[in-house]
Amino acid sequence: MGARVILSAFLQVVLVVVAMLSTSGAQAASARQCPDKGVWLQVLGAGGPEIEDMHASTGYLVWIDGKARLLVDIGGGAALRFAEAKANFADLDAIAFSHFHVDHSAGLPVLLKSAFFGERNRDLPVFGPVGRDFMPSTEEFLNGLFGAKAGIYRYLSSFVTPGEYAAFHLKPASIPVKGKSIWRGFANKRLKLSAVGVRHGPLPALAWRVDIGKLSVTFSGDMSGRADTLPSLAHKTDILVAHNAIPQSASGFVTSLHMRPSVIGRIAAGAGVKALVLSHRMRRTFGVESETLAQIRKSYQGPTQFAEDLQCFKVEAGE
Repeated sequence: MGARVILSAFLQVVLVVVAMLSTSGAQAASARQCPDKGVWLQVLGAGGPEIEDMHASTGYLVWIDGKARLLVDIGGGAALRFAEAKANFADLDAIAFSHFHVDHSAGLPVLLKSAFFGERNRDLPVFGPVGRDFMPSTEEFLNGLFGAKAGIYRYLSSFVTPGEYAAFHLKPASIPVKGKSIWRGFANKRLKLSAVGVRHGPLPALAWRVDIGKLSVTFSGDMSGRADTLPSLAHKTDILVAHNAIPQSASGFVTSLHMRPSVIGRIAAGAGVKALVLSHRMRRTFGVESETLAQIRKSYQGPTQFAEDLQCFKVEAGE
């Protein structure tokens, strides 16, 4: 009987220690910030559409000397990560959407409402794909959310209605890229944006590249690789963020939506990518990292890392 009491007490102590360690780990992860010097890529959400993987959905920030200047996608949970990263909405120069699946866009209303209480006082360009069939254009997407007459969140319509008072307005623009043509339509003193159309099943979708001086980051978005448009956009990029949503063993329709690891490797090698970050991971690709890396290594030998929420990657010129 005494042994059982001792064992029970021991187990309680173990559970308390585990709980303390779990809490400590969560706090450390949520407090992760990028350094305030240089150019950094931060992964806000390394997951996909599943909440069971315990990751935020897709979202990325590009930091320049301590300020978050570009947001690429903002899926579920990524708005909270934006706050945990200590990013300031007022600093953003642009938002770029790869497409409007919920795991890439659902965080926008949350972020915009939060910005109502912030200090932003300049308009914000929002770029994304054109519409097709059951997917809206970038203008339709914003109007569907915030339009004054029929928007779901029409109480926030002042942020999209021209002439209506607001501290700032969202300025949407759909990017009409066709074939292998590259759109180069935004630049300021800090960064330049480029985009190319990619194949994500029947959906209109874009891959994005940001150039900061001689440095660059390219985002594949969700894509199958069948259009063969990403290599030219990602040519000699310092970091390619590639979406690892399916394993090498995948077959059928899903391969028209996403790249197998072998495809990621071929694209990275062909484009001369200097470093590879694998994100948009799903339950079917968690736990098979060694197999994924082995497939990539058949073509690409450069630095390769699997992303986690809030992780920062220094953008620096490779060899």
